[in-house]
Amino acid sequence: MSTKQFDVVVIGGGPGGYIAAIRAAQLGFNAACIDEWKNDKGGPAPGGTCTNVGCIPSKALLQSSEHFEHAKLHFAEHGITTGEVAMDVAKMLARKDQVVKQNNDGILYLFKKNKVTFFHGRGSFVAAKDGVYEIKAGEETISAKHVILATGSNARALPGTPFDEQNILSNDGALRVGGVPSKLGVIGSGVIGLELGSVWRRLGAEVTVLEAMPAFLPAVDESVAKEAAKIFKKQGLKIELGVKIGAVKSDANGVSVAYTDAKGAEQSLAVDKLIISIGRVPNTIGLNPEAVGLKLDERGAIVVDHDCKTNLPNIWAVGDVVRGPMLAHKAEEEGVAVAERIAGQHGHVDFDIIPSVIYTSPEIAQVGKTEQQLKAEGVAYKAGQFPFLANGRARALGDTSGFVKFLADAKTDQILGVHIIGPMASELISEAVVAMAFKASSEDIARICHAHPSLSESTKEAALAVDKRTLNF
Repeated sequence: MSTKQFDVVVIGGGPGGYIAAIRAAQLGFNAACIDEWKNDKGGPAPGGTCTNVGCIPSKALLQSSEHFEHAKLHFAEHGITTGEVAMDVAKMLARKDQVVKQNNDGILYLFKKNKVTFFHGRGSFVAAKDGVYEIKAGEETISAKHVILATGSNARALPGTPFDEQNILSNDGALRVGGVPSKLGVIGSGVIGLELGSVWRRLGAEVTVLEAMPAFLPAVDESVAKEAAKIFKKQGLKIELGVKIGAVKSDANGVSVAYTDAKGAEQSLAVDKLIISIGRVPNTIGLNPEAVGLKLDERGAIVVDHDCKTNLPNIWAVGDVVRGPMLAHKAEEEGVAVAERIAGQHGHVDFDIIPSVIYTSPEIAQVGKTEQQLKAEGVAYKAGQFPFLANGRARALGDTSGFVKFLADAKTDQILGVHIIGPMASELISEAVVAMAFKASSEDIARICHAHPSLSESTKEAALAVDKRTLNF
């Protein structure tokens, strides 16, 4: 039986992979994508961690829990009278699953629309010969001249404490908790820990977050991190910094965590469920890189250059399995760029203006340099800040927490970083990304007419604040 031959084969159907396959097909290549994710019926579920157990389902739960909290605490302010508010967790999870399925099905439709051949199963290298790579695609063997690896990442477990997804949970298990735990522990105050901790706190869980770092959200602008810590504490999220985790024990009664606090005192935390959120590790399980001599680094990531080329000709890698931030949109941009480079075009990704978002309430979004980075680099800068408390639309929404902050070069006024904590920060940050892509100054944003009343006026006002001339504060 002859082996099916393709111009481009993508291993992994997450954001980087499926987008790369579609872009390759748009450029005229005979493209295929291999992905092994399964739904609860054993059928294909492309979309990777992001769609199945990450970005999409977590946002669905965040939305449901926000509705619940609004109904319980804030509807009365609007004159809306309700009876006793209750959460049907099973129905909430069913809605989350439906949202995931819609995204899975949407990707399969896009493959069909763009004539991408899809293989459901694990993709792995078999051999390389005469510039062609032989690849196992589920039950079939195929070949390709160009291979794009987009195999993603897995949750990092605590040493000696494997996930059982019943009591000790990764992001996967944390999205499938069948009822509201009375007490929930979270180890790690990163994006996943804060988002999922927020979900269950809103629904009534007592949430304690244990963080090894001495500073809260150290990768976030310091003023934003301080504001976030203050707001989260007021909401009831208990956060302990500078802790050292000891023994973690799980039994029928729940989980106990022994730890040393920042002052060196021995402490113990007893919870019903424990979410481990201490980062992610590159996933090359089953890829069989040894078969072709693919180089990995000490972290298990695939080694690539700035253009996502590996050590092997015509093999590329994108997304979580390579260097750089583990963000779905970063993977997508790399996937598009690689497909275009294969076609001889000049695919480009500007790693300096990749936005990052934490979907808590309030949301946190940033792009570019933080104030502490600029200080460390000795860059002379000006800062401007505007609070949502002074924004008319935020008042009407009933959500005036947080602010917008601009950082601009002291001499040229070029925007160096924008940091937002507040309502719809994930949407507002896009204006800053566009501005920085075109090397705009804060004055450029200050001079652009923004619709009134809108949250985006806070962006304009923060830009005005760089020159100390805000109009509404």
